[in-house]
Amino acid sequence: MQKMVFGLSAITLAIGLGFGGVANAANKAPALSEAEFDKAKSLYFQRCAGCHGVLRKGATGKSLEPKNTLKLGTKRLSRIIELGTDGGMNNFNDIFSKKEIDLLAKYIQHEPPVPPEMSLALMKERHKVYVDPKDYPSKPMHGRNWKNFFLVIERDVGKIAIVDGDKKEVVAHIPTGYAVHVLKTVEHHDTLKAKDRGRFWYIMGRDGMMTKVDLWQTPEKMKVAQVQVAYDARDVAVSGDGKYVIGGGYWPPHFVILDAKTMNPLKVVSSRGVNVDGNYVNESRVAAVYDTPMAPTWLVSMKELGQMWQVDYSDLDNLKITKIDSAKYLHDGFYDPTGRYFQIAANASDKMVVIDTVTQKLEAMIDTDKKPHPGPGANWIDPKCGPVSGTTHLGVGKVTLWGNDPKGHKSQAWKICAEVETDGAGVFIRTHPKSDYVWADQTKNPEPEIQQSIQVISKKTREIVKTIRLTKKKGYAAVHIEFNDDGSEVWVSIWNRADSLKPNGEIVIFDAKTLKEKARVKGLYAPTGKFNVHNRVEHVT
Repeated sequence: MQKMVFGLSAITLAIGLGFGGVANAANKAPALSEAEFDKAKSLYFQRCAGCHGVLRKGATGKSLEPKNTLKLGTKRLSRIIELGTDGGMNNFNDIFSKKEIDLLAKYIQHEPPVPPEMSLALMKERHKVYVDPKDYPSKPMHGRNWKNFFLVIERDVGKIAIVDGDKKEVVAHIPTGYAVHVLKTVEHHDTLKAKDRGRFWYIMGRDGMMTKVDLWQTPEKMKVAQVQVAYDARDVAVSGDGKYVIGGGYWPPHFVILDAKTMNPLKVVSSRGVNVDGNYVNESRVAAVYDTPMAPTWLVSMKELGQMWQVDYSDLDNLKITKIDSAKYLHDGFYDPTGRYFQIAANASDKMVVIDTVTQKLEAMIDTDKKPHPGPGANWIDPKCGPVSGTTHLGVGKVTLWGNDPKGHKSQAWKICAEVETDGAGVFIRTHPKSDYVWADQTKNPEPEIQQSIQVISKKTREIVKTIRLTKKKGYAAVHIEFNDDGSEVWVSIWNRADSLKPNGEIVIFDAKTLKEKARVKGLYAPTGKFNVHNRVEHVT
């Protein structure tokens, strides 16, 4: 096997999609054998489709349709893949071999193959129950402080790790879908018993495999159910009452509503439609999905349409959807401290979009620099502007702050408060109410010393007070920040981008006040995002 390796789910997916060969390839495209085409198709799905689309029409990344790629040719395309671009595309020279880069460059000059649809009946066939709900324990079956567990994405091996935040040790490695993007639990609401909140987690893999995990179980029984709801997917959310879970598909373009207890699929809703420019979009992907704290609804972002759909789950048989126009291409976001306003990046439009979930209308659109990407986001108090939110950017080294309190600071609301120049483009920003600092990664910068460093920004002065390099190993990057339950520690991943099937990734733990390293969690496979149970349940940003 060559340098780029895949998880089993991704291999199965690439084989099972039923689209392949060199049929429909443009006459001018470089020749590829059927085996080369299939391999390139798998590479593209795993590393490129998220930004450029399955049909390659472009979104966060540019269109890679043959009408565009043929003009550039193999040599130029290979160079772009190798080194990345200033617009926010990663360098891939430390992930792909030269042969694989050239293969991808040739592949994207061919017509994109069209994958099949997925029916509700097929989803039901792929539904598996490992622990029947009637056999769920009534109390934790271990003596650990599960509310300070971290659920850590182990990207390319198709697993998550459960890490004990108190003891700094790995509790379990749980098989999930390939390249997990997001995991969620019940947030915001107090309708469930306090002791149960955060117990059940729902994990979405890139291959559309949704997995349910029970943190009260012993490690070997934590995986309680699984079902595939798409071939390519990103996000998941739980209803506030804990009854339903929703999964958003990139392909097929749809979202699926499931019974949260059994994981049985109940309803499929297509996301295809007419975008804000008046054009029909076949590949209208569902990016972010979030429960709304103040209503029995989900927010569902339609990436290519430039719309937020507010979906009322109180009556599934008579589903009500409010379609809110904004800007393309909607990706991911977070709430303000009140839980009323959802702030989401329309990254290719260089805007942050603000949705009022009470009125179910567009509240504001904030112009930012190139391709904002807040990830789980950050809220804090600025000494001059009052309550603010912030984002990193995929396309430029900068953290942007804007006011987020229209009730108490009306003149500052939804306006840029300040911009902090960083050394490189980043993917995630994070803070904690007890912290004096905001932490930002720089994962999108191709220079190793920048890509492997985190920058710490003072809330008081808006100045970078420390740059911390986590590693000097080739092919590694520093990515994603999360605090522990009481805000005393900051956890940052060292992501081994190049060789992710070996347990050689780490999480570095810092003292949140002194900014000094205090521990490392080893034995992790390509750790990226990590989610602390207490902070996510209580909506700590």
